[in-house]
Amino acid sequence: MDTAEIRDGLRDMGPAWLAGAIAAGPATIGSLVLAARFGYDLLWVVLLSAPAGFVGLLLAARLGTFTEQGIVATVEDRLGEGWAWLLVADTVIVSMVAQLLIMFTLAAISAQLLGLSTEVWAVVWAVVLAVGLAGGGYRVAEVGAKLVVTAVVLVFIATLVVVPPDPGAAVGGLVPSVPSGSATAITGVLGGAVHVTLLTMHTYTMRAREWDADDYGLAKFDAGASMLVAFGLYSIAIFLVVAGTLGGQAVTPTAGAAAAALEPVVGEAAVTLFLVGILGAAVSTLGGNTVVPPFLVADKLGWGTTVEDARYRGLLAATALISAAGGFVTGNFVPLLAQALVIGAVGTPFALALVLYLLHLGSAERRPSTALTAAGLAVFAIVSLAAGNSVREMVVGLMESVTPVAALSVLFAAVVGVATVALGAKFVLRRGESPAAEPAD
Repeated sequence: MDTAEIRDGLRDMGPAWLAGAIAAGPATIGSLVLAARFGYDLLWVVLLSAPAGFVGLLLAARLGTFTEQGIVATVEDRLGEGWAWLLVADTVIVSMVAQLLIMFTLAAISAQLLGLSTEVWAVVWAVVLAVGLAGGGYRVAEVGAKLVVTAVVLVFIATLVVVPPDPGAAVGGLVPSVPSGSATAITGVLGGAVHVTLLTMHTYTMRAREWDADDYGLAKFDAGASMLVAFGLYSIAIFLVVAGTLGGQAVTPTAGAAAAALEPVVGEAAVTLFLVGILGAAVSTLGGNTVVPPFLVADKLGWGTTVEDARYRGLLAATALISAAGGFVTGNFVPLLAQALVIGAVGTPFALALVLYLLHLGSAERRPSTALTAAGLAVFAIVSLAAGNSVREMVVGLMESVTPVAALSVLFAAVVGVATVALGAKFVLRRGESPAAEPAD
C-alpha cells in the first residue's frame, strides 16, 4: 500500500471504529482487570484478542459489502424467517444486557468524578444518547466513536507511561497458560473483541456508508486501523498497567478499586487518568451499542435502517431512553460487566457460524480466501471453547447455588448451542447444492 492509498484510507475509514468503540468499553476494562489479577499470566490472551476481533470484522465486512444488505435480510433470504428471528433474539438479548450494565458503569463513574447520583446521571446520559443518535443517526455515532476511541487510547497509553510494566515478567505471559479460576476472565477478554453485536452491526455499517464489493479493500484497512491498532493498544496498555501494579494482589475486582490501588504507587494523576479513560470508554461503547438492536429489528420488520425512516429513528430513541434503567442497577459493576461479556461470548459462535455459512454457500466471488476461512474457523473454535468453559463453570455454580442470572445464562447457552450445531449440520447437508437452488426453511 503506497502513501496515497494510506492517506485515502485514513480519510475514508469509519465503520470499524464503531465496532472498535463497542469493543473498547468498560466491559473489556472489567475483564482486563480480572485477568490482571493473575499477574502477566494472561498476556497471551490479551494479545490474541485484537487479531481475533480483526478476523471477525473482515468476515462481517465481506458479507456486508458483497451482499449489499444487512445480515438479517441475508439470513432470511438464504435460510428463512425462523433463523432470522433467532439471530435477532440472540443479538438483542446480548446487546440490551450490555446496554444496561454499561449505562450503570457510566453513571457510577460520572457520579464519582462529578457528583450527583448514579440515577440522575443515567437519565442525563440516556437523553444525550437519544437526542444525539436519533437526531444525527449513524454519522454522529461514527464520528463520535473515532474521536472518543482515539482519546481513550491516548489516555491509557499515557497511564502506561506513568506506570511502566516489568518487561521480564511480561515475557513470561506470552506462554499460553490457564490459571485456575481464570475462565471468566479469558472469555471476557476474547468476548470483548469477538462479539455477536460487532459481527452483526458491521454488516449494517457497510450499508450506512454504501460500501460494496469494490470497497472491501478499504474495509480491511478500516478494520486494521480500528481493531488491530487502536483496540490492540487499548487492551494491552490497560492490562500492563493493572497487571504490573496489582497483579497477584487481593484487590477487589472493581475498576474504581483498581484505580484507587494505583494511588500509593503512582499518585493521583494515574488514578484520574484511569477513571477518565473508563468514562470515555463507556461513552464510546454506549454510542455504538445503542444502534445495534434498532439495526436488526428494523431490518427484520422491513423498515429503513437510517434516521430518514421515522420508525427506525423511534427505535433508536427508545433504545437510548430504556438504557436509563441501568442507573438503578446495584452491585459491583466489573464482575457484572464480565458476566455480560460471557453471555455475549455464548451468543457469538452462532453469529460467526452464520457469517461463515452465508459466505461459503454464496457466489464464488463472495467466498473468502482459504487463509481468511481458516482464520475464521480458528476464531470460532477459540471463542466456542472459551464460552464452553465459562458455561461449565456456571453449571458447577448452579449445583451449589441456583441464581436466576446463572440459570438464564445456561438456558441461553443451550439454545444457541443447539442452533449452532444444527447450522453446522445444515451446511454439511447442503454444501454440494447450488446456492441459487437453496430453499428457505
